[in-house]
Amino acid sequence: MARKQKAKRKLKSHRGAAKRFKITANGKILRMHSGKRHLLGTKLPKRMRRLKKLAQVDPADAPHVRRMLPYG
Repeated sequence: MARKQKAKRKLKSHRGAAKRFKITANGKILRMHSGKRHLLGTKLPKRMRRLKKLAQVDPADAPHVRRMLPYG
């Protein structure tokens, strides 16, 4: 007689991390640049264009982000 196994609970995503990071189809973790909120008049247009683009999370930090986003 087979016993029914209890279903494992779903893991919850860290909501703060879910808003800040994006995981691509290839598994790379992307983040936004900082420094675009205020004092924008002193920053050069070239610098602002660079800050607009997404950046890849450092490999040392990637395991921590993956743990916060289990279904990424």
